[in-house]
Amino acid sequence: MELLCPAGNLPSLKAAVDHGANAVYVGFKDATNARHFTGLNFSLAELKRGIEYAHAAGSKVLVAINTYPGDSEWRAWQDAVDTGAELGVDALIVADMGVMSYCSERWPAMPLHLSVQGSATNVDAIRLYHEQFNIKRAVLPRVLSLKQVTHIASEIDIPVEVFGFGSLCIMVEGRCLLSSYLTGRSPNTYGACSPASHVRWEETDGQLDVRLNGTMIDQFEPNEVAGYPTLCKGRFKTGQRTYYALEEPTSLSTLDILPELYTAGIAAIKVEGRQRSAAYVAQVTSILRAAIDSCISDIENFQPHAAWREGLARLSEGSQTTLGAYERPWQ
Repeated sequence: MELLCPAGNLPSLKAAVDHGANAVYVGFKDATNARHFTGLNFSLAELKRGIEYAHAAGSKVLVAINTYPGDSEWRAWQDAVDTGAELGVDALIVADMGVMSYCSERWPAMPLHLSVQGSATNVDAIRLYHEQFNIKRAVLPRVLSLKQVTHIASEIDIPVEVFGFGSLCIMVEGRCLLSSYLTGRSPNTYGACSPASHVRWEETDGQLDVRLNGTMIDQFEPNEVAGYPTLCKGRFKTGQRTYYALEEPTSLSTLDILPELYTAGIAAIKVEGRQRSAAYVAQVTSILRAAIDSCISDIENFQPHAAWREGLARLSEGSQTTLGAYERPWQ
């Protein structure tokens, strides 16, 4: 069971590799990837250096080309595929079927991973991608229960990857329209949820108001921790209450179900967070490396250490973790 970690820049890539990541995933500096933020992602020269660094340490580099191009933008997605293949990355993480078709025809030896943005939540959908485009791995959306994940892993003939830690999204990836509803820019095509150009922080009487394209979506008291604003994690007045009406800020953590995921044959545990710092990547990678190694070495007696829980909680949104959709006791 591999540990796949995020790298929004070269320092983060090195931090992940140095602290035990089996693989890292990256993106280019354009809308072809789903973390299209200013200051993030790789130039051609940086990616060359990153690949050399990772490969020298025995780690893989995967490139996310996981947004959806329009007709007028098609060339940029082709260029991203060609660049990744020419640089010798270990796999491409792709969502759009047209991009998959181009890659499988132009670069048939390049391993393709079905991105979580592809929103494949059932066995037949994943089989279709495998039959048509010869995908080598499927990344499952974070809306499936552990029972559903286990069933899919047992029914398909390719490896399955799941998210193990990081920001939690209540939407089905690749289908969320909330950000585009308020900003006119979709994470599915532009590559950023709540683009920074639409975010405004305004201090009023000691309180910090957060607006997304002019609409106030949260307000923080003095000394209250303020995370990056997204519409789904805003606080809204409904009735007589003002609260997180859609989703409370928290982070997914699979520490408690690592044995079940390993037994199910999950190929990789993925950490969300290409927008995070190198320090964040180093700490999360170090903790999960120790946890996965401990689980694999003695699965029957595996127990998460208190220090691991505390460390991940400190790095979580809202300083708390959850099993999210994995835990559905009624199933």
